[in-house]
Amino acid sequence: MSTPRTFSSFICKSCRQRLLPSTRRHIQTTPLLRADPPSATDAAIASLASPNNRANTSEPRRGRGANNTPTPYDSSSSNNTNRSSFAPGNLFNLLDPEPTSSLVSDFASRNLNTTNPSNKPHRLHVYATKHNTHLTLVQPPTPASQTTSSVTSSTSASASDAKKMVDVLMSVSAGNIGFRKAGRGSYDAAYQLGAFLLKQVQERGIKVEKLEVVLRGFGAGREAVTKALLGSEGRYLRGRVVGVVDATRLKLGGPRSKKPRRLG
Repeated sequence: MSTPRTFSSFICKSCRQRLLPSTRRHIQTTPLLRADPPSATDAAIASLASPNNRANTSEPRRGRGANNTPTPYDSSSSNNTNRSSFAPGNLFNLLDPEPTSSLVSDFASRNLNTTNPSNKPHRLHVYATKHNTHLTLVQPPTPASQTTSSVTSSTSASASDAKKMVDVLMSVSAGNIGFRKAGRGSYDAAYQLGAFLLKQVQERGIKVEKLEVVLRGFGAGREAVTKALLGSEGRYLRGRVVGVVDATRLKLGGPRSKKPRRLG
């Protein structure tokens, strides 16, 4: 008769644990998750994808009888009230009184039409160098017969001149207001030049609805014209500025630059 196995005291604890009978492990599993019954939200989404709410496409309807011709859009029809608002073209149909087949109609893209002169702003180009400051007021390309100078002038222009497209309204520099030589590149000359141009725009009655300021160069006139526009001289055009652009030309690559001049 065999006696039960005994462990000597000299066996280490790790070996004793391996010699003990293994215990049975209990594995628990999670219950099976079943989908909930369809709710009212799911039913509404399914109704949007039904053939009744299908958008105006060239694909014929299936399972609706012999007549599979899609029904054209009719604003007076009551069947269009259940149409999905996310269908292509429906958003523009709500805005456009005369719906078209294109996604972006003339009515919806009126503000995005860059060819319309009324949507383009006037531009004030400020070219500031260390020797002079040039200011140029540019309008969207407009026929010469519609400019302010042709309307106010008493002399009648020829037919060829009336068909010309005019964009530059005024172009002045510090030399036009009496500054000479080194004085043309000073801060005071640029400030007076900016005040002179803003005054001429108001006196000539040039209609400016939107103005975009284009800065070029790092001369003294860059800050001087900005101060004139923000001061009392620019109260007529200051509130109509829609953008400020920096068009300074920076060199990238190319041949080696000329050695800078050092005096003293």
